[in-house]
Amino acid sequence: MTTISRLKKKFYFVAAAYFKFWANRALKKWHPRIIMITGSAGKTTMLHLIECQLGEKAHYSHNANSAFGIAFDILGLRGITGSKLHWLTLLVKSPIRAFRQNHNEQFYVVECDAERPREAEYIAGWLKPEVSTWVSLGRSHAVFYEQEVQAGRFDTVDEAIAHEFATIPKNTQKLVIVDGDDKQMMHAVEGVKAEVVAVKKKALSSYTVYPDHAIFKFKTREFRFEEPMPKNVTTQLLMLEELMTYLAIEIKTDLSNFIMPPARCNFLRGKNGLKIIDSSYNAHIISMTTVLDMVQELHAPHKWLVIGDIIDQGQLEGEEHKKLAKLLGALKVEKILLIGRRTHQYSYPILKKSHDVESFMKPQEALAFLEEHLSGRETVIFKGSQYLEWIVEKLLENPDDKIKLARQDLAHKKRRASWGLN
Repeated sequence: MTTISRLKKKFYFVAAAYFKFWANRALKKWHPRIIMITGSAGKTTMLHLIECQLGEKAHYSHNANSAFGIAFDILGLRGITGSKLHWLTLLVKSPIRAFRQNHNEQFYVVECDAERPREAEYIAGWLKPEVSTWVSLGRSHAVFYEQEVQAGRFDTVDEAIAHEFATIPKNTQKLVIVDGDDKQMMHAVEGVKAEVVAVKKKALSSYTVYPDHAIFKFKTREFRFEEPMPKNVTTQLLMLEELMTYLAIEIKTDLSNFIMPPARCNFLRGKNGLKIIDSSYNAHIISMTTVLDMVQELHAPHKWLVIGDIIDQGQLEGEEHKKLAKLLGALKVEKILLIGRRTHQYSYPILKKSHDVESFMKPQEALAFLEEHLSGRETVIFKGSQYLEWIVEKLLENPDDKIKLARQDLAHKKRRASWGLN
């Protein structure tokens, strides 16, 4: 790690401590029961499921899961936009909001990410949640954990990531709900003082998925979504049952009011009858596997996949993209489009031996291919980086539906424009 990198890392937590101090003043005045959600993927889906149950009884940390973001959320402030003037505004407003912010909800449902080493530990040690749900474990943001291995603190990146996430259960006061099918996760929660409940997917009786809805059947209840939810959501539904039982609140199985956040398996109508499933928010092997498993069971003819690079993997990127090629190779789909340097270098050479696959370096090239070859009878599933939301936008039947896409803020629009995506 360079000297500049060390200074940036040190400054991050020093600055975060300032906002945490004032947010903590507001939090003590509020004194909610805290439910924390963590994991490499599926956190936001879990948060929205809980929101369907608790409604106005809780405040939710939408779009905030970092040390800064959570502090701003508690204080009712808008997060960082990159403007130095906005930083100054936040510095001044934080003490004022600490005394004026009047949350009165019974619960605070908060996401906690582990993007950088020590951040989850920092947040969990501060908030000390009553309940935590650990949804998944994988190599998200792996590049940031390579330094932990290089420093000799851990033998592998996987071990370093698991240790960071495990700091949340270790700081949980009453109940920890985990994925009992994940052996590494189960090992990580050994010795946790709170009660640990492990859910297992074998409790699912049946799963049916179409481009515009999904049905999950369990022994005693059935959940229906008006979106093509991945089968892996079984874990979140089982966790939801455990949470509602603990809170002594009757669970609602009617999820017609459930709204998926943008680009997490959202169904959209495309031009000429085209069906679009947009899951372009992020991508690593866990989230890729989740979506591709859904694709395998999806009731739809003419399935096409548009797959972007997996980023933030550092030295593991070759290994992860070869895994991706294996996952894609096991699918029965009509067409696969790969976009980006990494998928071209590592995944394409493997896939082209067995599948109808095209590889492009730029989103513009992939869009041109799609516009030329799509008939309108296809279901096209988008997953990965490389600003796939720009391609989705160009294929929409109703241009106004772009508000349902990811990264529609001004900062991301400027970044897309720098790629020539207008």
